[in-house]
Amino acid sequence: MALPIRARLAIVCAALVGALVLGLGTLVYLRLEADLRAAADDGLLPRATAVVEEPPSGPTLAIDPSDVGDIFSQVLARDGTVLATTPGLGPGPVVPTTGLGALDGPRYFDSVVPLTEEPLVARVLEMPTADDRVVVVGVAFDDQREALDRLLVLLGLAGLVAILLAGAVGWLVAGAALRPVERMRVEVEAVSGSEPGRRLRLPAGRDELAALGVSLNRMLHRLEGAVERERRFVADASHELRTPLANLKAELDLALHRARSPSELVEALRSASEETDRLSQLAEDLLLLASADGGRLPMRLEEVDVSGLVRETVGSFEGRAATLGLVLEASVEDGVRARIDGARIRQAVGNLIDNALRQTPAGGRVTVEMSAQSGILSIAVADTGVGFETGYLPRAFEAFSRADESRSRIAGGAGLGLAIVRAIAEAHRGSVEASNKDEGGALVVFRVPT
Repeated sequence: MALPIRARLAIVCAALVGALVLGLGTLVYLRLEADLRAAADDGLLPRATAVVEEPPSGPTLAIDPSDVGDIFSQVLARDGTVLATTPGLGPGPVVPTTGLGALDGPRYFDSVVPLTEEPLVARVLEMPTADDRVVVVGVAFDDQREALDRLLVLLGLAGLVAILLAGAVGWLVAGAALRPVERMRVEVEAVSGSEPGRRLRLPAGRDELAALGVSLNRMLHRLEGAVERERRFVADASHELRTPLANLKAELDLALHRARSPSELVEALRSASEETDRLSQLAEDLLLLASADGGRLPMRLEEVDVSGLVRETVGSFEGRAATLGLVLEASVEDGVRARIDGARIRQAVGNLIDNALRQTPAGGRVTVEMSAQSGILSIAVADTGVGFETGYLPRAFEAFSRADESRSRIAGGAGLGLAIVRAIAEAHRGSVEASNKDEGGALVVFRVPT
């Protein structure tokens, strides 16, 4: 189980201070120990040199009165036999004799020297002489060792106190630093859909926490927008479904209300079938838009003759254009092929042509131009109608949007055509743009990579 961030920060602070104290303490301890040994060694070398230069004439080595208990000397043969010694030492050699035969120069080391009263921790120097003997000189090192032990204890206590203080300070500092985060967490928990527009209070200053608060507020704004779009989508979808369902029920109720002739029943069934077709198409459009919003618009990419596809799509609307008294023209570049979903592109082009035919009065013209340049397939549909209203352009590709909300939903459609076009373009990693031409009329350009 992971520890809270506050505890982890406190542990990290304590660990860092502990490592620092350990490093510094080790450095101080080793440095002091080396200095004490160097000081002792500096005193041993001249004493050993004096014994080498003036060998003792008997079995006893003379020492200064001030050196009693602190300084001792011995002269040994290579086999470890004691030739001369200072008073107070044991009867045998004060150092191990195994390495004396191979000794060829001064050697310093720590040793426990046996005295007549009690062993002595000492710093010892062994120095060979020209006449194949070994001079051993030592000095008491127990006081220095006690000082080093006391230093070690003090460093341990100081390190423990420093670690505890660092942990406590890290805990307090982390708590203070995370307090605004905790406050924002509590506020985020309190945010709900019943309080639209609620935002987090930002901490003072311009630090990382303030930036986090700004980002969270932006996220809340985006989520509110998404929720609002979903609510509007559901409301509009319900409204769109209500109208054909009401018409269908009315047709069936009228057909059942009284006896009808066969021709009247056929007409009622034909009208009901048309309403059913509208319901089916509306349901398919709603499912397509819902899939596109979830990023799951089904695609079947394959190599397609786009030139032929666009010509066929335009041709399917020629009869309707003639009925409406409109001229439908196409300018299609030959030989254009692309890896696309042909059915989706056909649907997008059909929606654009259908929308243009709806918005163009009799006697007008609708043109479709298709070209491919620099790996981009471009399909432009223009008309000579009144064009888009200026306030409608920013929401032209939103679901259920219409330039004239008072228009009949049968004549004006459900307002899903352009939204589906945008969903198909984005599924192909493309784009679609709507604008008004300078000479009048609307222009919609659909672009997808080939």
